Amino acid sequence: MRFLIKFSYDGSAYCGFQKQPNKQTIEKELEIALTKINAAKKTSITATGRTDKKVHALCQYAHCDLDITITEKNLKRALNSNLPPDIHIIETKQVSSSFHARYNVKEKEYNYYLNTGEYNPILRNYVFQYNHDLDLKKMQLAIKYFKGKHDFRAFVTENKEKDNCIRTIRKCSISKKDNIIIFTFIGDGFLRYQVRNMVGLLIKAGENKISPETVEKILQSKNRILAGKTAPAEGLYLTNITFKDIN
Repeated sequence: MRFLIKFSYDGSAYCGFQKQPNKQTIEKELEIALTKINAAKKTSITATGRTDKKVHALCQYAHCDLDITITEKNLKRALNSNLPPDIHIIETKQVSSSFHARYNVKEKEYNYYLNTGEYNPILRNYVFQYNHDLDLKKMQLAIKYFKGKHDFRAFVTENKEKDNCIRTIRKCSISKKDNIIIFTFIGDGFLRYQVRNMVGLLIKAGENKISPETVEKILQSKNRILAGKTAPAEGLYLTNITFKDIN
């Protein structure tokens, strides 16, 4: 039986999503729990993608294959009973054996949160504590250049020339609530560090260190060095995933 699992997690204590030798990861915890449930048979998951160290998810998905017979409700209950409190199963759904959590993805949404106000020690693991004013209008002008289909090579860390860095961003925006600036990106897929690198450049626009038009020039340059610093991980959240179909 193949199940699609929807879950959320606080990434603060983990070395990212993907399994790594001798390190705590989200994938490792999920597979340990599933193996216990699946009559001690080693069980792997296939996720929609991976997140990096200290990145959070409000909505992440993975599929797995189980040999036991179990209802969706009981699988959710069993998983939550065997997982640490910073990982939570939201929903489980039985799907066909042809469903693939990665290849069936239509769009992903990421949000990034930045605090321009007083330093907040309580939120230090959940919101980037920038703690200075930024020019919101300049950033709102700058982010528009990311919309559409582009080669995002300039915003991808550790890429190779042969890699396909072309992605489509359908929607991108910046809003502010009290002292928190919220960056939103919705697209067909995102490359490693892409969102954090884009946010890093937008911060430079907000600091009036570059003009909004510079974003377009850096996109066209395909030169990672020109894009500048990567924004810290703790402000980034995977917030939604939509599929082409679920059956």
